[in-house]
Amino acid sequence: MITVLTGPVGTLPHQVFESRKHSQPIFSDFSRKLVRISRKTLSLKMAQAAQNPTRQQKVIITNKYGNKLVGILHESGTKEIVILCHGLRSTKEDDIIINLAAALENAGVNSFRFDFTGNGESEGSFEFGHYWREVDDLHDVVQHLHRENPKVIAIIGHSKGGSVVLLYASKHHDIKTVVNLSGRYDLKAGLEERLGKDYLERIRKDRFIDVMQKFLITV
Repeated sequence: MITVLTGPVGTLPHQVFESRKHSQPIFSDFSRKLVRISRKTLSLKMAQAAQNPTRQQKVIITNKYGNKLVGILHESGTKEIVILCHGLRSTKEDDIIINLAAALENAGVNSFRFDFTGNGESEGSFEFGHYWREVDDLHDVVQHLHRENPKVIAIIGHSKGGSVVLLYASKHHDIKTVVNLSGRYDLKAGLEERLGKDYLERIRKDRFIDVMQKFLITV
């Protein structure tokens, strides 16, 4: 099942885990419970629960490129687990990601939130774009969790992470439930919005382009 929930980047849909098209809750088969998460549920109390160190474990995974990816495992005493993927220039500590982890924890579902290469605590250099590199990161995380025995029942991505989980689903077919939260569906439009419509001409001319005074795209 692939669920795409749209909205302004940085916002959270009213019901995160319910498919609007089919009105079928993603986790309806999990312990035969209907899991619904609303804005009221994503509260400060849940964010505080997500910071409870007795229910968290830091996990370090080496990806295929030799970089160490750092993540936080939220344990709820079950084998099933959901992987949470952050957006552009964000980290596993993003409020939306933390609140999702807390909501899942409160619903009795394990979760794993991690930093992509070059973000947060993870090693490597941040590169603008490179969605397939992050797909590789996600695949390494999935494989690591499978080796540790948890059953990965869903991958959820927010903003850029939403596009990453869709690309993952197009390449790998080992996760049945994929959720895209406010991810872009037209990536070309996103580039033009950030860099200007003439970005390709500028790259050809200068061989690089400044991105927000910090990041570089090179050819």
